[in-house]
Amino acid sequence: MEWFECKRNKRHKDLKKENLRDHMTNLELVLNMLAEATTAEISKEKKPKNFVENTIIAKQGGTIAGNTRREIEAKTGKKVVTRLNEKKLKAKEENKKFKE
Repeated sequence: MEWFECKRNKRHKDLKKENLRDHMTNLELVLNMLAEATTAEISKEKKPKNFVENTIIAKQGGTIAGNTRREIEAKTGKKVVTRLNEKKLKAKEENKKFKE
């Protein structure tokens, strides 16, 4: 993940110095891994020779994960990427258990 995307995502989840991956939901992690794995596979096949070619391949991997995210959101009717960090996710789960 690019450093500027990481900073933007940390702000989205209201994180300061914490590790972003520690505050992702399972779907967020899986989609991130999908983008990374897809980019790696495309890179193995295309064998980029410079930064520009690598950037193009990285965008292709991100596009595949982005399309997958949008499809999941369309089927479930809810957003995959959440503003909730780990503390807020745990509080939400506890609140849900308390209501049951």
